[in-house]
Amino acid sequence: MSEKKHENDGISRRTAIKTAALTGVAAATVGFRSFEERRLAEAAEARAQDEAPKADGTSGATRTSFNVKPRAPLNEKVPLAKIGDLTISRMILGGNLIGGYAHSRDLIYVSDLIKAYHTEQKCVETFMLAEECGINAFLGDWNQGKMMENYWKWTDGKIQLISQCTDDLEVVKRTIDCGSVAIYPQGETCDRLVREGNFDKIEAIVTTIRDAKLPVGIGAHYISTLKAILDKGIVPDFWMKTYHPLDYWSAQAPTEHDNVFCRKPDETREFFATRPEPWIAFKTLAAGAVTPQQGFRFALEGGADFLCVGMYDFQIVDDVNIYTDMVRNGVQRSRRSLEDVDREKYEAELEAEEEEA
Repeated sequence: MSEKKHENDGISRRTAIKTAALTGVAAATVGFRSFEERRLAEAAEARAQDEAPKADGTSGATRTSFNVKPRAPLNEKVPLAKIGDLTISRMILGGNLIGGYAHSRDLIYVSDLIKAYHTEQKCVETFMLAEECGINAFLGDWNQGKMMENYWKWTDGKIQLISQCTDDLEVVKRTIDCGSVAIYPQGETCDRLVREGNFDKIEAIVTTIRDAKLPVGIGAHYISTLKAILDKGIVPDFWMKTYHPLDYWSAQAPTEHDNVFCRKPDETREFFATRPEPWIAFKTLAAGAVTPQQGFRFALEGGADFLCVGMYDFQIVDDVNIYTDMVRNGVQRSRRSLEDVDREKYEAELEAEEEEA
């Protein structure tokens, strides 16, 4: 059977299932190939019958109508700023959701659920939508490099890969080779190395990345980690630090279980008030416990230059609109702001580079 015939055959079977539900045709009369398809059609027919109007005028359904919120139009694209010579959107697409790192407190199925949602096609759609909104950077694991290579190959997308790495220098080298434009050892790695007093390893990671002529960052969940690294004279090109408020319900739980990511936001804010290096704030929504309206404002007022935000595709436009509206209407920052990059000039330069290539 040819590929094209197989695709058409699949479409006809899906159409048959839908037709059975809409017209009340018995599933047994449709030529299904599998038990699963027959059961899907039977279930669809049952739902259609349950939701059909009854003689007394009621529907018999638990919910008789759906008020689906339409996707809002994009107000404007995310502004840009610099990390060294690298031009990065001030909102960065986080990779935790795509990678299946749900931070779902004690819900054990969520990571598998979001990995199932993020098929390769859905990842491509998410990246394309992010780029349409002016987001030009994705921050993910080094092993997501292959997925990014496929995205660049299959589309005309230009989203840049900022990679996090471990303390294995071979992994660092593979991260350099996977198309990353900037790299940092992930927060848990730096936190652990500082606890162990292994500052030589941190310095070796920084040196390896710098030797590759890439911007290098330092990540952390604890502000004490950054202070200890700085005390050793290790200064990165940018910082990655968790930052969120603590006034949400689960932050007050007596037992900590994947529910707090920045334990000292005030101390974090004070640290960055005196630092000239760019700061990318992550976990700004406390892994879904804080609204974008609250989390974005908290991070911007706290001095963050860039926000790394994990978003499903259906959240991107709304989140970008919230962010740009907030920035346009003025935010009282506790720290000097990086200068914006002229987007028109930046995009014109990209277009010129493409024509030369």
